[in-house]
Amino acid sequence: MCCDECDSLWNVINYGISTGICAAAASKAYAIYLLNHEIPEFVTIKNLQGHEFFVKVFKHDDCFSVIKDSGDDKGDVTNGAEILSRIEFIEGENNIIFCAGEGVGIITLPGLKLPVGEPAINPVPREIITRSVREIIPHKSLRITISIPNGENISKKTYNPRLGIIGGLSILGTTGIVKPMNEKALLDSLTLELSMIYSLGFRKIYITFAGTGENFTRSLFGINEKNIIQSGNYIGHVLDEALRLGFIHAVIIGHPGKLLKVSAGNFNTHSKISDGRLESLCTQLAIIGANKEIITKIYRSNTTNQAIDLVNFYGFNQVWN
Repeated sequence: MCCDECDSLWNVINYGISTGICAAAASKAYAIYLLNHEIPEFVTIKNLQGHEFFVKVFKHDDCFSVIKDSGDDKGDVTNGAEILSRIEFIEGENNIIFCAGEGVGIITLPGLKLPVGEPAINPVPREIITRSVREIIPHKSLRITISIPNGENISKKTYNPRLGIIGGLSILGTTGIVKPMNEKALLDSLTLELSMIYSLGFRKIYITFAGTGENFTRSLFGINEKNIIQSGNYIGHVLDEALRLGFIHAVIIGHPGKLLKVSAGNFNTHSKISDGRLESLCTQLAIIGANKEIITKIYRSNTTNQAIDLVNFYGFNQVWN
């Protein structure tokens, strides 16, 4: 079910697939059925990097579904969840509308990647779903409804309620790949990847936290080489191993929420282990002269994105220096 990106590390860990890939596969299967009444057993989905996933799908009365497989990451609360998709033709010119069915959350607070009121189907999964469906139905206007039975109960074990995502889970994933939280195996895989990069002759390395950061870094610096590594939460391990192996220069690129954790001295950035984002930011704001009222408002932010918006609003952009 996974992709060719994982082949070199297959003997170390077993990757899974994201809810985004599951939703795309179920949607593509429904599009095939809607167009020509075929009932596929498997579909092929490409992520935005061009890697392919061969996914088993299941037909129901009014939808198709995929069972989420998180690979070795059995701590993933969505492992085994069923992701359903239903597609309808609607009026309009070549539009796709996404809807939240049972168990998919709705965004109720600002500062996330989508506006308030939208289904919690993140931008990259939306694009993968759209591309997958457009392979089958290129021009019609469509309504795509994604559902996750029991998703609302599962979401109580996530940060969604705290982030203002109400009523269910989010459809997530930037690469489509679930990297397991089996710590020993994951750390071994990071060391293996670093060793591979070093063996290719690189002594400068770019470290990102996940797929979005890697895509941004490649675009920003025009990098086509293999000297980028995704550290996940284990930035400290990657830095230690990079030093041990002999790398001489590291550039860390990531969302301010992650970088603020590192600036506070946290080298495992998992939410269960460290935070300090707002504390670190507010300390620096105080140093450069922000008053108590401004700092209090920023400290009460629900997300780092909301805090960034307030920093910009009050004119303290120099804090990032």
